[in-house]
Amino acid sequence: MTEQGDERRFGEHVVVRRHEYVAELVLDRPKAMNAVSTAMARSVAEACAQLAGDRDVRVAVLTSTHERAFCVGADLKERNSFTDADLMRQRPVARAAYTGVLELPMPTIAAVHGFALGGGFELALSCDLIVADRTAVLGLPEVSVGVIPGGGGTQLLPRRVGAARAAELIFTARRLEAAEARELGLVDDLVAEGQDRTEALALAGRIAANSPVGLRAAKRALRLGHGLDLRTGLEVEDAAWRSVAFSGDRAEGVAAFNEKRSPRWPGE
Repeated sequence: MTEQGDERRFGEHVVVRRHEYVAELVLDRPKAMNAVSTAMARSVAEACAQLAGDRDVRVAVLTSTHERAFCVGADLKERNSFTDADLMRQRPVARAAYTGVLELPMPTIAAVHGFALGGGFELALSCDLIVADRTAVLGLPEVSVGVIPGGGGTQLLPRRVGAARAAELIFTARRLEAAEARELGLVDDLVAEGQDRTEALALAGRIAANSPVGLRAAKRALRLGHGLDLRTGLEVEDAAWRSVAFSGDRAEGVAAFNEKRSPRWPGE
């Protein structure tokens, strides 16, 4: 890891930039359209581990430096040289990258343009929200090359669009243009061409104005409660509420409201 000002580089292809309380996690392997190699996966996981432990980060935004791609998925050129043993050794490294994004404790936003395919789409699905511009092309084509979505796609996609629609998209390996992706709920905000990063960072800024303790607890309740029966889900929510009810952020939020001023969150 190298550090310069508000920017830290993890390996050769991942950068974290700070915008006050927002962290931008940048995929920066433009010569390969951000194809996820073993080294890049390791760097994504390392960057996520650092972000997860940074209490000053209230929102993370996943972006790309490539003009025509967010991320095209696994580096199949690298994998073409793999033995079966190599592939098995790579598996935990790859999984750590996807789960690293998925398990970030703060709200996360993917800023997508161009191709977001396979593992690239799975990185976006691992975020809480997806902002895409009109050039976005999304899909999980893994069955067309003899594997399955293995970065969370078979579990995350049905949580967005339902089991049947997810099955159709995974089984056909088809790609979706931005408009259809928005219509189906694969994309939360569809913005003008070239505006995905700008709009995602603006959204992150609005979210980051809120209590960092509240944001993390709300995300925890949303994630842990999903798929549970209502009674159990409400218990998850109650536990999250109890974790913030006596926090400094709660006291500051109530005080700021009554004093008609902007809160100064202690973050604890």
